[in-house]
Amino acid sequence: MATPGVLCFRDITALAPMVRVGTLPMRLLALDYGADIVYCEELIDIKMVTCERVVNEELDTVDFVAPDERVMFRTCERERDRVVFQMGTADPDRALAVALLVEKDVAAIDVNMGCPKEYSTKGGMGAALLSDPDKIEAILTKLVQGLSKPVTCKIRILPSMEDTVRLVQRIERTGVAAIAVHGRTREERPKHPLHCDFLKAVSGAVGVPVIANGGSLDMVKSFEDVAAFRSATGAAAVMLARAAMWNPSVFRRQGLLPVQTVMEDYLKYAVRYDNHAFNTKYCLCQMLRDKVESEMGKLVKTAQTLSDICAAYGMQAYYEEVQVLLRSRRGLHPPETPVTLGGVTTMALRFHRRDYPPEITPKMFLLEWCRKEKLEQPHYHTLIRGSRYRPISVLWLQVDRPQDRLFLSTVTVDNKEKSKKGAEQAAALVCLRVLRLPEGRRGEEQQQEEESGLGGKRKRAVAPPLLAAAPPQEEQEEEREVNKKIHLSDREAETEVTNGNHHKTHMP
Repeated sequence: MATPGVLCFRDITALAPMVRVGTLPMRLLALDYGADIVYCEELIDIKMVTCERVVNEELDTVDFVAPDERVMFRTCERERDRVVFQMGTADPDRALAVALLVEKDVAAIDVNMGCPKEYSTKGGMGAALLSDPDKIEAILTKLVQGLSKPVTCKIRILPSMEDTVRLVQRIERTGVAAIAVHGRTREERPKHPLHCDFLKAVSGAVGVPVIANGGSLDMVKSFEDVAAFRSATGAAAVMLARAAMWNPSVFRRQGLLPVQTVMEDYLKYAVRYDNHAFNTKYCLCQMLRDKVESEMGKLVKTAQTLSDICAAYGMQAYYEEVQVLLRSRRGLHPPETPVTLGGVTTMALRFHRRDYPPEITPKMFLLEWCRKEKLEQPHYHTLIRGSRYRPISVLWLQVDRPQDRLFLSTVTVDNKEKSKKGAEQAAALVCLRVLRLPEGRRGEEQQQEEESGLGGKRKRAVAPPLLAAAPPQEEQEEEREVNKKIHLSDREAETEVTNGNHHKTHMP
């Protein structure tokens, strides 16, 4: 009988951990369709241990943010009691440090001991651990003894059935709550047949729940097949990877939904939780499968923003609706009345990259205005002061007037090193706002054409001698890379895609 509040691994169907796929939108969608437990993608301990836990009030999420501002792991209340955090590790102490960091926000901790790909096996992680049972035991024992949440692991079978059984029995003695077993060896791939006999032998050799994995291609096409897969392996539970990646409604007891419906449901979560556009494209292309070169597939692959992707699916209205909601939460449009004190004009505003078309930024508009007015181009400089990092982006704008006035925009951010680019964009934005020039924001195309240096002429505006934007905890965001191709190497995908979100700092 399951203990209240403790995750149960018997008689369940789980979303398997999948790199680039198991991000928050896919996990929530799988739960909606009927999955009992969802695993996040494998996250490497070396990267996670440097993260800071941040409550993101704008998105209603908890973000684990790396020093470079990338969101390595994002979760929310909806999944807290059913999400399993999977890490890649080969170090017991570092594994425990990461587990303690995320423990209160997840239902269980899992160690990846089965992924055969190079980005996982480097440094002795993933399937490389299968040849080092002493380290497996050390890692799992450390986690079980140091955590209050259940600890599990995911392995692959060994070439010998006897060796596989012995390994699983040794793992059981560490006190883990469950063991997921992929029914192929480290060298085998999906084209190789699944070894159900190994899974059955393992399931009968231990008392801890065994979760059977690897049946998507051979045995599971819809939820009706899950029971047969469980019976063939004698396992206590089933974990689905590719079948769920292709159509997450495989978890629906009522049957599969059309892929088009599933993709639209997925995209709603991607927009709602500001999922990285490239990661969103990747997941949608997996669902399109052989239709990835269709008209729809081409629109998805060439899209560069979530807005573009929504337009391809006729969901632009939904995208705009969510943006209005998020703007209201982060106070994107505060009162714009400048406040001048001691010769310094301060304006509370923020630069948010998503509000601007690709390759359009306030800095670009300010530069074009300076060129049109035959002024020296703006100069940006980052200062660091105090014992803690406190970057200040400063913009000098020399205007050709008799007094040679100096226009200065300063952006001060939180007591941590933030994006220099974001600070510079905000500095330029303050100048544009007070000079009453176009800013390049989406939806202002006509005004931009008529009033910016890119279009017609405009009379020089008069501004105070000193402009400053210095609200503490200023939201920063590095410019996202555009024109990414849909295919990256596994290593690039791990660093650029699955963890590609940038944290949005909440400003009260």
